[in-house]
Amino acid sequence: MSDKGFTLWFTGLSGAGKTTISGLLSSELTARGSKLEILDGDIVRENLSKGLGFSKEDRDTNIRRIAFVADLLSRNGTPVITAAISPYKAIRDEAREMMGDRFIEVYIEASVDACAARDVKGLYAKAFSGEIKEFTGVSDPYEAPENPEVVIHTESEEPAESAAKLITYLEERELIPAAVAS
Repeated sequence: MSDKGFTLWFTGLSGAGKTTISGLLSSELTARGSKLEILDGDIVRENLSKGLGFSKEDRDTNIRRIAFVADLLSRNGTPVITAAISPYKAIRDEAREMMGDRFIEVYIEASVDACAARDVKGLYAKAFSGEIKEFTGVSDPYEAPENPEVVIHTESEEPAESAAKLITYLEERELIPAAVAS
């Protein structure tokens, strides 16, 4: 596996498919010998950002922490996938500026309705009823990327198709070696 570090910065609504696709991508890259790290939003919040709420300031602090760790890893040759909602454009732009060409924005696109239909935790129902305040896409804004490097349409693509699309992108950028045909 190449020692080129990069960050696939997944952004999208809760339930869009960030964790599912990152898991599939991780399996493929690990099979190719990658030392990939995944910075999943829920796990980071529990360990690195414990105690933060969901105000804009706290969300920005959380994303800055994720960007710091992604930058540290990727500049030292470790591929990284971040799988956090990261709803605000300005803070994603800060991450891009920090990492330069190692930053690859991947918009995991799905409508609020599709995400709500997939929601096994019942968070959307609680947000729609007002039980959860500041819920991205319902009572708090989500600023979709304007020019992401890759767009994944999870309402029309199967997760395996989305992961394959990202593998192809990484191969074309020569960030990972092409798969060897067997």
